[in-house]
Amino acid sequence: MDVFEGVANTTYIPLVARIYVSKRFPEYFYDAKALELEPYLPEGMRKGSSEYTNMASVARYHNFDEMVSRFRAAHEACNVVNLGAGLDTSYWRLTSEGGVGQTRFYELDLPEVIEVRRQVLGEAEGERLIAADMFSLDWTGGLDATLPTLFVVSGVFQYFREDEVVAFVAALKEAFPQGELLFDATNEKGLKFTNWFIKRTGNADALMYFSVNDAQAFARKTGTALVEQRVFFADARAQLRRRLGVVSRVSMKVSDDDKRTNIIYLRLN
Repeated sequence: MDVFEGVANTTYIPLVARIYVSKRFPEYFYDAKALELEPYLPEGMRKGSSEYTNMASVARYHNFDEMVSRFRAAHEACNVVNLGAGLDTSYWRLTSEGGVGQTRFYELDLPEVIEVRRQVLGEAEGERLIAADMFSLDWTGGLDATLPTLFVVSGVFQYFREDEVVAFVAALKEAFPQGELLFDATNEKGLKFTNWFIKRTGNADALMYFSVNDAQAFARKTGTALVEQRVFFADARAQLRRRLGVVSRVSMKVSDDDKRTNIIYLRLN
């Protein structure tokens, strides 16, 4: 049985990247749970990927993991809500050493994706799967909004228009007094490159629309506070250096210098 049948390619393209980097650069990023899923991948899924595009995908997780761990360390009891979770395996990376503790983990995605996730990954201790459209906000009633809550949005906002994202942030801000939001965004230059790559891999139905040129301006627009903005590749470039190919090294430097891809961390209230 093909458990990925009927699921969009964007669900498992990041999984391919995590497997690739875990095998090649485990000192930078290692995802044991992702490696367990390799047998489920459809044939030909690696077509169109490159060292740089795989690293770009994984650099996002590398930074997110560090920032989520920092949030958990600051709050004895808290929520971590993974919006558009897909087959993300961050739960296992984040709990591999210290365990779940008093963190409540939520994995949210569309019903068909959650069904696949349930088949392949199950539902772990301290984790709750939510089958819903994140923009509907119907699911928010199932969370304890009195707890510090970190919303993690990885590779999702890009597929929506700016007005939709701004309205969504405003709704989270109202519903979660102690809410924080962590997401990745490209600037306009980065968006053009990303759409070129998407077309190259034959996924023209997955083009992206949302970009952020100025994180501080976006924070003002949404009435939030900018906690941190960081580029994708600083750690990768420092740790891996010449182990990376020339094209990857040049592409990473250009991306960081131009701030084409960024991690943005907002405090909602």
